[in-house]
Amino acid sequence: MTSHIIETSGLTRAFRVREGMKRRTVVAVDDLSLRVEAGEAVGYIGANGAGKSTTIKMLCGILVPTSGEVRTCGLRPVADRRRLAREIGVVFGQRSQLWWDLPTRESFSLLAAIHRLSPADAEQRREELVERLELREFLGTPVRQLSLGQRMRAEVAAALLHRPRLVVLDEPTIGLDVLSKQRLREFLVTERRDHGTTLLLTTHDMGDVERLCDRVVLVDRGRTVHDGSLAALSRTVGAQRVMTVDLASPTPSLPLPDGTTHLGEEGHGLRHRIAFDPERVTAAAVLAAVSAVAEVLDLSIEEPDVEDVVRRVYQARR
Repeated sequence: MTSHIIETSGLTRAFRVREGMKRRTVVAVDDLSLRVEAGEAVGYIGANGAGKSTTIKMLCGILVPTSGEVRTCGLRPVADRRRLAREIGVVFGQRSQLWWDLPTRESFSLLAAIHRLSPADAEQRREELVERLELREFLGTPVRQLSLGQRMRAEVAAALLHRPRLVVLDEPTIGLDVLSKQRLREFLVTERRDHGTTLLLTTHDMGDVERLCDRVVLVDRGRTVHDGSLAALSRTVGAQRVMTVDLASPTPSLPLPDGTTHLGEEGHGLRHRIAFDPERVTAAAVLAAVSAVAEVLDLSIEEPDVEDVVRRVYQARR
């Protein structure tokens, strides 16, 4: 296997579970082959029980695979776990790596010592993270007294303190308000741009995927069902874009090209909503058809809802 940031081949993990007096085998990850290049941002998504967390645990060396091969940052996660800890940072949305009763500042100092950072490097990196994540006001506050949004920003800073090549984010925005989510997303975009950090994101928040990831891996029952862009995922289920046009005068009827569906009108024909299949007709063609019969004052285009797309993929497979 070559040295990508993440590379798996035939990765499989099975568990034996008890049901009454009997035991059966449950395959959580099934023959997963995945490559992630340096600097990529990949959304690893799927329903509960799809195998996402099990995959992450094998990538980090917490679980031993039943079969197959895995390399993370070119290392064997279990055999090279100590070396790997210097290369990766992990954020679990519902678990903390901070010391609950200590001030946030002290947790950072302890983590810097664990990662054997020099005092100068630790101070420089801490100041960078404190500034970007707006942590200064609560550095002296015990972690147990932080709000959820404050704690999650501190968790991300802790995971990135040692400048890891790979950051694994498992539900990083769970429970956060809109403003806290936005701050965290903006920081991660900047961190990736400035330091070339590779992101692997598992989440049920499709807003995270849309704003942070340029590639999506969708898993179902431990198997990969899609690996590509969000747009390509939408195309697999024929998801449509929606154009809303505001017209200068009421126009109840619009002649539309093939591949479109008129969803409805408002204001006696002043506003129309039109769904179209981008594989069959372009937005320009739809606009041209409307402009041929009415003056267009304004328009907007809505992309397919990612959550709906994922749901339709699962329904089709069932």
